[in-house]
Amino acid sequence: MPELPEVEVTRRQLMRHLVGRQIKEVITAKKSYFFLTPPTKLQQQLTGRTVQSLTRHGKYLLAQLDDKSSLLLHLGMTGRLFPSVQKSEGNSRALPQHTHLVLHFADGKSTVQFRDVRKFGKVKWLPPGARDSRLEQLGIDALEANGKTLFDASRKRRAPIKTVVLDQSVLAGVGNIYADEALFLARVRPTRGARRVGATECDLIVAAAQQVMLRSIQAGGSTFRDFVAPSGQQGSYQQQHSVYGRAGEPCPVCGNAIRRIVVGTRSTHYCPQCQK
Repeated sequence: MPELPEVEVTRRQLMRHLVGRQIKEVITAKKSYFFLTPPTKLQQQLTGRTVQSLTRHGKYLLAQLDDKSSLLLHLGMTGRLFPSVQKSEGNSRALPQHTHLVLHFADGKSTVQFRDVRKFGKVKWLPPGARDSRLEQLGIDALEANGKTLFDASRKRRAPIKTVVLDQSVLAGVGNIYADEALFLARVRPTRGARRVGATECDLIVAAAQQVMLRSIQAGGSTFRDFVAPSGQQGSYQQQHSVYGRAGEPCPVCGNAIRRIVVGTRSTHYCPQCQK
């Protein structure tokens, strides 16, 4: 599933294909659980609107429109947003396979498509001033957090520290890959009880999470199976992973074998020597 870095890469690359452009036509697939707003209503509310900005909170994108309404977008597990050559009017309603939403623009240039093989992605129109419950439940964006955020959230938690780091109501945007990488960099074992992690260690974990995520953004994100940026390029940060996906390989610091376990149903990678 795309995590904060992959969604941020998508946002940065997609901005020039959305911001400042007026939507002329909205083509949708049939109604499905992909659409949190019915397709017909999306068509009614988006047509004629101009996109003024594209922001991100955690793993969610929010396109602000000129009438103060907004379009909420979530990539899910296999979703991809990307520009495509605008087809002629006669073929404009023919959707490619697994494509659920296509925006055509008044300037006649490239369209923007939302393709999702598994349909776990989401799209929802929000009226002016409205907020979605999904956004309301999120904590601070992980790139804006500090150690106190994590420390305060973990004081009454018996769960492993990794579970708290993954809690989107605490640090919005951190997923499995970057939780493992951050805990390794901070030298904290993922299974340690959250209440046993001190304030200084929480500072280290959050700083490490931000460090690895910013590096990943620069590398275009991590691609294992599905993530492809709007440019069509895969991410390369997986080549820099210290522990994630490297079970049995030597730790880059001490040389001991990296272990893989399951923490709260999530595959977890760590070094038993370096992380305590």
